[in-house]
Amino acid sequence: MKIVAEEHWVKKGPVKLYVYRKRNVEGAAHKPVLFLVHGSTFSSRGTYDLMVNGKGDYSAMEHFAGLGYDVWTMDHEGYGYSDRTDSNSGIMVGVADLQAAMPLVLEKSGQKSMLLFGESSGAIKAGAYANAEPDKVARLMLHAHTHTGKDAPEMARRRSIIDQLKANPRRPFGKAQVDNVFNRDKSGQTDPAIIKALEDYEMKLGDTIPAGTYIDMAIHLPLVDPAKIHCPVLVSRPDHDGNSTEQELYEFYAELGSREKQFHLMRGLPHGGAMVGHQRHRMWYVMHAFFGAPEAPPADH
Repeated sequence: MKIVAEEHWVKKGPVKLYVYRKRNVEGAAHKPVLFLVHGSTFSSRGTYDLMVNGKGDYSAMEHFAGLGYDVWTMDHEGYGYSDRTDSNSGIMVGVADLQAAMPLVLEKSGQKSMLLFGESSGAIKAGAYANAEPDKVARLMLHAHTHTGKDAPEMARRRSIIDQLKANPRRPFGKAQVDNVFNRDKSGQTDPAIIKALEDYEMKLGDTIPAGTYIDMAIHLPLVDPAKIHCPVLVSRPDHDGNSTEQELYEFYAELGSREKQFHLMRGLPHGGAMVGHQRHRMWYVMHAFFGAPEAPPADH
């Protein structure tokens, strides 16, 4: 097995966006594309390709490339290596980023559609992209999704500081924000050394991040129409998640237009740290079981 990484750039008007790929270059020429959408706080590679001491045990991209996927991700506008602009980079800005990247992804991979995964605000972006470009999404997994935010404590907290969030297109980023992600809902679920490694990686990229997804999740939901999603869907909810309630996600699940859908409640998992926490191998198992499933018969069968 020979896993290689590639860096690409696409333009969205004047904005330059960073796109990243990992795959095993041995074996089949055209592997299934797995595209991973990052959330509100961490960049794409911090979320999905964290290499600690040169080892890939914390890298979802390394793991899935080894399983035979052609794995892609991107930094949304204002994050990571992508251009930092005056935009607060809300959910629909992220959808436009995905629309800019997908022609490159599908051309390079030789595929016509992809397997799409998003977590937290990345799940909302992924769902909204599936609404906008349904033919390009073969399967969709929404992890730690928020549909309406009704009665969710974290959404109530963000609404309480909405004027502060609106005052600046970017919000502070540092140790306090990293600790909040991993310890807000249930502490002790991720190795502190890994949290520090992620903090060190992200802090090299800057000390502010966009505020737009926080604003959208507080006051602009819902942004995904479940009735318009017809591909196979997995809604995955962490056991401890203040970003949503089980009730709102059950309602979202019931309204999905897909006739092939699953709801998975992941015991012991908090909102943050699915990809690098103690339970990451369980998370990856669930993802592979869903994305690697044999194709279903046509809808009229």
